[in-house]
Amino acid sequence: MRVVIADDAVLLREGAARLLTEAGHDVVAQAGDADDLLRKVRAHRPDVAIVDVRMPPGNVDDGLQAALAIRDEQPSVGILLLSQYIEERYLGQLLATGAEGIGYLLKERVADIDRLTDAVERVASGGSVLDPEVVSAMLGRSREQGPLDALTPRERDVLALMAEGRTNRAIAGELFVSDRAVERHVTSIFDKLALPVTHQDHRRVLAVLAYLRDA
Repeated sequence: MRVVIADDAVLLREGAARLLTEAGHDVVAQAGDADDLLRKVRAHRPDVAIVDVRMPPGNVDDGLQAALAIRDEQPSVGILLLSQYIEERYLGQLLATGAEGIGYLLKERVADIDRLTDAVERVASGGSVLDPEVVSAMLGRSREQGPLDALTPRERDVLALMAEGRTNRAIAGELFVSDRAVERHVTSIFDKLALPVTHQDHRRVLAVLAYLRDA
């Protein structure tokens, strides 16, 4: 898998590159600012771009704006945003372009090679990944507003794991229940939230993400 990494923190950038290379991926380029990121994505056409939200030259949301430009120019490129903090407004802007091939991780997760490589591989295949802390924050905000009040505590647990991109089998293992029980919870969640069910499993996750984005 071909990856471009953009972060103005050299140590983080080099560390992520080394971990991904050791995991068998090809880090084709690195960038230290948003303008360089755009140039290198255009030149290398990677499968995934790992992008720090706040980067030079402005150090505000330059990385996000570059990610949006990449999304517009090369929609097949997966985008994995990195942030020091939970910043839902930035994620919402990116999700507005569609949830396929989108991920959002806190920077502290970069040292976790399994989580990092799993996130890169998911977004490269068109899936979506949210940091568990981001999911918790979004669910907490939505509960204050009321739309999730109809869900049981167990259904909220299932929804949070779905939003992280987990499969039914993975959810069953995490919650120590049967696959069939997870299927029943998923069906109930979609019924209560009036979310469409499709024949493609990952579409259910995307529907949940779309709901959280609009909540």
